Amino acid sequence: MNDAADANDAASAADAAEAPVILSNAPGSFPRSVLAERHPALIKKVRDAFPYGPRQHRALDALLTQATEGVIEPLGPEAHDRHLWERWGREYFGLSWFDVPFLWAESYFYRQLLTAVGYFEAGPWQGIDPFRPFKQAELHTGEADEELAALDRLAPRPVDEQRQAMLLGSLWGNRADLGFAVGGGGSGTVESRLVADDSELLWSLLPEGGAATLCLVADNAGRELLPDLILIDHLLHLRRAERVVLHIKPYPYYVSDAMTADVIDCLHRLKGARGVAAEVGQRLWSAMGDGRITVRSHAFSCAPLPYARMPEDLRREFAEADVTVMKGDLNYRRLVGDRLWPATTPFEERTAYFLGPVAALRTLKSDVIVGLDGRTEAALVAAHGQGWRTSGTHALIQARP
Repeated sequence: MNDAADANDAASAADAAEAPVILSNAPGSFPRSVLAERHPALIKKVRDAFPYGPRQHRALDALLTQATEGVIEPLGPEAHDRHLWERWGREYFGLSWFDVPFLWAESYFYRQLLTAVGYFEAGPWQGIDPFRPFKQAELHTGEADEELAALDRLAPRPVDEQRQAMLLGSLWGNRADLGFAVGGGGSGTVESRLVADDSELLWSLLPEGGAATLCLVADNAGRELLPDLILIDHLLHLRRAERVVLHIKPYPYYVSDAMTADVIDCLHRLKGARGVAAEVGQRLWSAMGDGRITVRSHAFSCAPLPYARMPEDLRREFAEADVTVMKGDLNYRRLVGDRLWPATTPFEERTAYFLGPVAALRTLKSDVIVGLDGRTEAALVAAHGQGWRTSGTHALIQARP
């Protein structure tokens, strides 16, 4: 990976200086709760999910102590990506996890967790996804059954209604994010609301009967990836897209992030269902076989950096697409920059570096947000304080041609 895009990063330095980078050291803040509560809970869940041996148990216990009471330590000399992490954050080693950028601290925690369980190390645990049991449990639930059965009821409806339902299904599927559930969040019963809705602009970038190429940058596996795949099938089936490039993670990341194995699991889940869901699964399987769907995995997907610093090969790929859709909260944070921007900062301004049309489908689970009008922000704050930013009860569809 290179930093050929650093010029874009430097060009926005003046603006960024006015928007503080998000840290985790403020008492009572959402980022602090992630590091102080969610990460320890996750270590316990991972520890209990597999019959790891004493070596893995000791490493997980050491990570728990380091991440909550200690300082950030570099990867061991044997780590294949040690040089990258030194380049991305050498200045953070020796500091408290709470005193470095939240995005970096979260990313490095997951990288260290993989070291603890031996994911990259030659041996019996190499390549074993420590989050797989959680993903599988999420995929095989009564809720998932109901969501797939709903496709039968949607099939007779007008195409425009189907289209919007597929889009909203993909958007709100993000509420099944397992990382969010670990922290005690979940979807709850609060009325869900869109704080921004550029869906018509998004559809205009994928005209019916066109030959569009869509890049969809996936977020989570399980019950979020299912509606993502169903949306992809809808776009291909109705010729709103001729080709889809599905970007997933090259290795486990942020608890539930999707990898190739998770795509395959979802396809099997769809094909094994009944009715319309099974038909969707078979069409998706065929589309992967004939090249209309390409699964792409890029190392930058697991970097603790904003997309403004993406390498040139990825920049070119997104630029060649008719539209790139970023799914989920983490991708949004990386798209606009993980800083405390004024909520009224234009989405177009924060994504100006992105060479092609770009859209975001995101359920709000972190403090970052841009692109709101002042009246909307004021109403949200009056009704919910700042909790609407992180509760998962609000969402957005934002797009820039």
